[in-house]
Amino acid sequence: MTRTLLVVPAAAGASLARTCLGLVRALDQRGVNAAFVKPVAQPRADGGPDRSIALAAAATALRPPDPLSTADLEQQLGSGGLDAVLEKIVAAWQPVHDRSDVVVVEGLTPGPAKLYASGLNQALAKAVDADVLLVAGWPTAGAVSSEDQAGGALSGADQAGGAATPGPGPAGDAVKRLAESLAITASGYWSGEHARVIGCVVNGVPAGDPSAAAQLGETLAQHGLRLIAAVPHRPELTWLRVRDLVRELGPRVLSEGDLSRRIKEVAVFAQGVPGGLRVLTEGRLVVVPGDRHDVVMAACLAALSGTRLAALLLTAGTEPDPRVWELTQAACATGLPVLVVDDNSYEAATRIHDLDPGLPIDDLERIKGVVDNIADALNAVWLESLRSSSRSRRLSPAAFRFHLVELARAADACVVLPEGTEHRIVQAAVACAERGIARSVLLGPPDQVAGLARSLGLRLPDGVTVVDPRAVAERYVAPLAQLRRHKGWTEEMARDHLADPIMVGTMMLKLGEVDGMVAGAVHTTAATVRPALQILGTRPGSRLVSSVFFMCLPDEVVVYGDCAINPRPDAEELADIAIASAASARTFGIEPRVAMISFSTGTSGTGSDVDKVAEATRIVREREPGLAVDGPLQYDAAAIASVAQNKRPDSAVAGRASVFIFPDLGAGNTTYKAVQRSAQVMSIGPMLQGLAKPVNDLSRGALVDDIVYTLALTAIQSRAG
Repeated sequence: MTRTLLVVPAAAGASLARTCLGLVRALDQRGVNAAFVKPVAQPRADGGPDRSIALAAAATALRPPDPLSTADLEQQLGSGGLDAVLEKIVAAWQPVHDRSDVVVVEGLTPGPAKLYASGLNQALAKAVDADVLLVAGWPTAGAVSSEDQAGGALSGADQAGGAATPGPGPAGDAVKRLAESLAITASGYWSGEHARVIGCVVNGVPAGDPSAAAQLGETLAQHGLRLIAAVPHRPELTWLRVRDLVRELGPRVLSEGDLSRRIKEVAVFAQGVPGGLRVLTEGRLVVVPGDRHDVVMAACLAALSGTRLAALLLTAGTEPDPRVWELTQAACATGLPVLVVDDNSYEAATRIHDLDPGLPIDDLERIKGVVDNIADALNAVWLESLRSSSRSRRLSPAAFRFHLVELARAADACVVLPEGTEHRIVQAAVACAERGIARSVLLGPPDQVAGLARSLGLRLPDGVTVVDPRAVAERYVAPLAQLRRHKGWTEEMARDHLADPIMVGTMMLKLGEVDGMVAGAVHTTAATVRPALQILGTRPGSRLVSSVFFMCLPDEVVVYGDCAINPRPDAEELADIAIASAASARTFGIEPRVAMISFSTGTSGTGSDVDKVAEATRIVREREPGLAVDGPLQYDAAAIASVAQNKRPDSAVAGRASVFIFPDLGAGNTTYKAVQRSAQVMSIGPMLQGLAKPVNDLSRGALVDDIVYTLALTAIQSRAG
């Protein structure tokens, strides 16, 4: 039975859209087919358009139905047409309801001009027979508007990019008032003797005060309410980018630099240089009149020394003297944005204070962080209670990534990263350590790695170790020479090969000092795989090394193999790839149904290429009689049920394949890239299979998230046996 969950505000700072999407994310991670509906669009207090639908499109693969406009709603209500309004809302909700396990519906936020919002929310709960989730913000020194209305408020000129920062924690009276507000709102949602309210979410709870959530939970329980999530306040999720400031203020851009930098704090540089140096820190937006050449030069020197200021904002419409500006060019080359506004410094600081810190639709990093923060805070037992028992779980992309992270955390593995001086590698290593995905060993000169981390605004946590490969290479010389003695290697030859950090990392893995290795961000596949083949070899029972990609399609995750290693496998090798790929799928929670891909389905085509695939299918069935496998199959017959019904109606695989084995590298690599780029599908991999110990190759265009998930794959492989 499908459940509908209406999410409504109970106090200021509710942040409804974020909470709804966090709930959808958490359900999706658990294999629940969750959907989202926003019945009525609500313009923000600043006059901007409602962002909920756009946020949903940015944060999920969902495409919610278009909401009613506020004007249409008010026209209908003005003519006494509440029933007509509800009928329109139900008409949009019903198709989504029929194809979902849980439908999350965003309620309306009341305001001075929308006194009808609470009554409409209550009527809507009855119309769609919804359970109700109440949302509020943690009490702060200043009220915070709903993000969906005004996007929050800033606490002062020294803050930028988010909702008001919570204080050290409200007194007991403030918690009591918040609980009473939630209880009053809950009293409006009764159906006969049944209370519709099934939980409360409170956003912005002080992260450094563990007693705060407990106190709130106990107080709510006294009112018969359950605290489902105490979402911690994370300041980094409130930081605007310099790009957002440029879009809102419209300054003249003297030097664009890196507009993706985050604004952690804002400082008006009013003192002389010695006294004001303390404000020249990582992520600081420095506001100063353009004729303060001493400050301009000090900021540029700070940038040259590795301090990543957010930007330099020059006021009073004054640009630096051309001679001074010429001296700043080296600092600008570090990515420091330099902007000019006509306001004086006080006016500029006030305008920055008043910027809308709501989530920009193009800031995918921040959207993901905000949504994940809420999803992670939701009570896991409560989430499981929402899942319909009449539907089976599906492994959606979000569920797969969540499953990866959980398995990697359980593996507690240490992975060596030979490219330790590459900024994406450092960022991924830090992210993995902070999330508990894997511990890392970065190979590189410690001073260089530390300097790179500082320039990125990162602190290397305990789970990240830096090792200079030049300092440790000598201890691997004798073992490497012994391992390759049959190939005529001497210690001198081994020493030469150990000048390559990838060889050092491979030896660390061989000797059991680490559990896996990831490389390829700046090296070719051959440079990554060759040392592994030379030193580690293949695992028992494997005839060759191959690869798989986990393709995160909109509604499911499937496996593609081999798309990276073997150019022209014969039938025996193709069978080995299929069996290894099925095992990999099973390891990561995907039920393997193996489609052996060809340009022909069944016996409809002839030729050596078709014969090879048919023979490989026969070998797989012989070696793994319990494995669901079929081939030759064309891709559409393997993937689409309606096509399979016509071309291969009696197949247990056709139309529902989860593992696609391509006949050669040309077909596999072309298909994975076409799907990835044309359909904007996230691909995780390539993951190498068949090696004695886990080594994985990165694309040289890999993003930080790609590296994080490759590290997770490697950690899991290290414990898979």
